[in-house]
Amino acid sequence: MLTLPPLSLDKAIHVLDMGLRTVFSPAIASRPYPAAGTLGDAKLSDDTQHSEATLTDSERKHAAALMRINHVGEVCAQALYSGQALVSRDPANVEALKQASREEVDHLAWCEQRIHELGGRKSLLNPLWFGASFGLGVTAGLLGDKWNLGFLAETEHQVAAHLHSHLQELPAQDHASRAIVSQMKIDEEHHAETAEHLGGAALPAPVKLAMRLASKVMTRTAYRL
Repeated sequence: MLTLPPLSLDKAIHVLDMGLRTVFSPAIASRPYPAAGTLGDAKLSDDTQHSEATLTDSERKHAAALMRINHVGEVCAQALYSGQALVSRDPANVEALKQASREEVDHLAWCEQRIHELGGRKSLLNPLWFGASFGLGVTAGLLGDKWNLGFLAETEHQVAAHLHSHLQELPAQDHASRAIVSQMKIDEEHHAETAEHLGGAALPAPVKLAMRLASKVMTRTAYRL
């Protein structure tokens, strides 16, 4: 039987606050914007600005939709990590989840900024994505730390593969989006390696397949909504 560990009011309030900020407030990155012309400069370089002007309306719309999918993925990541950390019993695992979550906030901010630059919008279903992912994270956490970390590792592997596919789909001249996605892919691969190093168990093949199918539903929906 899955049992919840003791939960404090402070933890519950923290999760609620984080959820509201993730869904409704602009994220603030702690690292430089990968598409910036110079480190610490939030403005695009001259070369990047020139490439922006060469994007057709259809390319811009497609890139914005892909970045919206990536933004949804980061909303889900915040929810997953919060749910997993909430019920994890190992302090080292909790810290690993929190560190991954902090880096995902950067991704959230970068994707949001890029969506705005492309004239797009965030997903209308972000509250739904967050709630469903938080419940999934709690469930994974309750299965025990080795499965909790295994779920994290597999999630990150699938996200990295998904980002790789976006690098193939994004317009070749959209250097800004490609720079963001490339850095996100590096971070996700690092998160997967960390989870495996901490003892994450390999998930059964049917679970991996179910995760991939759920991801397809999310990406196809987020592309439009």
